[in-house]
Amino acid sequence: MKLQGRPTLAPFFPLIPLALCAALAGCGGDENAKAAVDKSGNAADVVYRNGEVLTVDAADTQAQAIAVRDGKVLATGSTDAMRAYIGTQTSVVDLAGKTLIPGFYDGHSHFLYSGLTGQFDVDLNSPPLGTVDSIDTILARLRAKLAEADAASWITGSGYDDTLLAEQRHPTREDLDKVSATRPIFISHISGHLSVANSAALAAAGIDASTPDPAGGVIRRDSSGKPTGVLEESASNMMQVKVPAKTAAQTMQVIRYASGNYAAHGVTTANDGASSAGAIQALEGGALSGNLSIRVVAWPTLEEMEKSDAVKLTSKKVRIGGIKDFADGSIQGYTGYLSHAYHTPYHGDAAYRGSPRYDRDTLAARVTAVYKAGKQSLIHGNGDEGIADILYAFRKAQEAYPRSDARPIIIHSQMATESELDDMKTQGVMPSFFVLHTYYWGDRHRDIFLGPERAQRISPTHSAEDRGMRYTLHTDTPVVPMDPLRLIWSAVNRVSTSGAVIGAEQRVSASHALRATTINSAWQNFEEKERGSLEAGKYADMVILSANPTTVAADTIKDIQVLETFVEGKSVYRAAQ
Repeated sequence: MKLQGRPTLAPFFPLIPLALCAALAGCGGDENAKAAVDKSGNAADVVYRNGEVLTVDAADTQAQAIAVRDGKVLATGSTDAMRAYIGTQTSVVDLAGKTLIPGFYDGHSHFLYSGLTGQFDVDLNSPPLGTVDSIDTILARLRAKLAEADAASWITGSGYDDTLLAEQRHPTREDLDKVSATRPIFISHISGHLSVANSAALAAAGIDASTPDPAGGVIRRDSSGKPTGVLEESASNMMQVKVPAKTAAQTMQVIRYASGNYAAHGVTTANDGASSAGAIQALEGGALSGNLSIRVVAWPTLEEMEKSDAVKLTSKKVRIGGIKDFADGSIQGYTGYLSHAYHTPYHGDAAYRGSPRYDRDTLAARVTAVYKAGKQSLIHGNGDEGIADILYAFRKAQEAYPRSDARPIIIHSQMATESELDDMKTQGVMPSFFVLHTYYWGDRHRDIFLGPERAQRISPTHSAEDRGMRYTLHTDTPVVPMDPLRLIWSAVNRVSTSGAVIGAEQRVSASHALRATTINSAWQNFEEKERGSLEAGKYADMVILSANPTTVAADTIKDIQVLETFVEGKSVYRAAQ
């Protein structure tokens, strides 16, 4: 399957030659009728017909056809009704019963980081994402990378999961030193909230026994106080800033890869969460040079807010959205902030429940600064105590700088309680659920981190629906692969990798999950009037699928294929036949 562009093979949906159109039954009427359409000014550039068009409008209207002109939806309706938009120059595409939906709108991910890991990191994932099963396997892969890397490069890897390694622990500095103690080696945990550095990398970052833990982070140490190499939360940032920057050519390679990967999975608008001014400038460069084929909404951090505002954006493919911040970390990394202790004690501490990135009042001050600037606030929160801090911060910020439509968002909302959902509704806070936790980590949340009872409530989507709340779903790529159809499948089925059901009462319908990955995500970014559904006047961001996700058997949603992806009416991906 190609990542981008059109193959030379015969297409799935051939454009019908205009000269033959009048000779084909039901192909849009005779030439006089087409000329009349031209004269009326209603002629479309393209009409897609004979399919199932899921508009995802307020009524979830289903049509058979859609007319597109100048990159926007002209009309939707029956195949016969769309004859009124077929002029002499209109191309007609026969969907042959396939399904056409709005393009998937990424609720939250890390677009550039996904390209970086996909192109330059050693893959250290365990099943079902990869094949790493031990620390020895990690070291073997790093050695292979070292053997082919140039002498100046750091060796980086990502995706290791301590709970899926035979040793049931994180690699350490001493482990990585077995690959090399002189070449910097730096690898990231699957959660993205922990990392491990070897001796050379620690030295490059100036981290030793005398280095204090940074605010919101932990440098793990052995009994003598020497760093073990494992870095939690903001301590990882001390290392990340030391990794050599990619060249301009490598950056464009990252953007091309990510853009092609997202488009191949039907994503028309991506998110670059916790972005920087430099990253936004790179994205704009990618758009202007033709390396970025889809749209990206970037969420800068508070530290990058003013610098990001100064970046000149003219491509119309890159947009700056709200400001991303963090209240806690990752439950599978034992850094999520819970109200009650972890199910399996962390390092034998039966009272351990994680910790916040900032104390409650500091978080409130950060959010208040965002509100003061007139910006939207989107905050990462996994544990229920972390979510409580976020709700407190939103309340304080709204009191200081009240707005009627602030649209504050809690990213992940993994352990939101019933009372916290009530508070979200009262405050107008929108949850964005990383429901794929049920698939990738459901078994371990049940058995290790949360216990059976709490595990059933991770990503409480149905509880949000019961309150009439709007919500989104996201993949947090590259934490897990960008795959919106698997995301919808997960929300509908809530099945873990072992086949166990994790919280059957929190399942939602496929049509609701589709809304959560299209129109609701557009709303989350203040773009619901322009994108997210197929309605007249909105941009023609569209995806053609091999089947209808709202009518196929629930367990087969993940198997549906993306056949073609369009951004503003332009094809940016087409599957090989």
